[in-house]
Amino acid sequence: MVLALQTYYALVKFGAETSLGPVVALSLIRELGPVLSALMVTGRAGSALTAEIGIMRISEQIDALDAMALNPYKYLVIPNLLAGIISLPLLNAIFVVVGVWGGYAVGVGLTGVSSGTYFGGIRDFVSAKDILEGLYKSLSFGMLITWISCYKGYFTGYGAEGVSKATTQAVVLSSVTILIWDYFMTSILLT
Repeated sequence: MVLALQTYYALVKFGAETSLGPVVALSLIRELGPVLSALMVTGRAGSALTAEIGIMRISEQIDALDAMALNPYKYLVIPNLLAGIISLPLLNAIFVVVGVWGGYAVGVGLTGVSSGTYFGGIRDFVSAKDILEGLYKSLSFGMLITWISCYKGYFTGYGAEGVSKATTQAVVLSSVTILIWDYFMTSILLT
């Protein structure tokens, strides 16, 4: 909603307020949806995943899996990796849909842009390539978040302090990696 409001007042200066729908939709689909949903998942699920696996490490549950000749990666990493790859694109889709409707509420309800203009512009300017770009980003972010969180939890230091440091490191590293990887994916996908 804030994006739509700020964009509207910028577009009015150029007489292009009819472009509000496409600008909001493209911003959400290509950049804001994947990145912001990934950062939220990092803070919530990534930290919890790191702490869970870290506690399993310091309480020697992972060593018990090794002693029973069970592969800890198979039970701890692979399911979480699949969950991240599946769930982040779904959360991104929800984020984008809610964001586009929030932009609609502001654009049509507050600023007076017509409903047909808002959605017609989205239909005309948003392509399958844009949607796929957001999908590719959210898939890769899901993989990065879970991989980094599992790694930091698996190789945590001993004690509560070790788990705490590993959790903080996982969130910071995942957040920075998301932003850097987003830049590289955008530069590759736009060419």
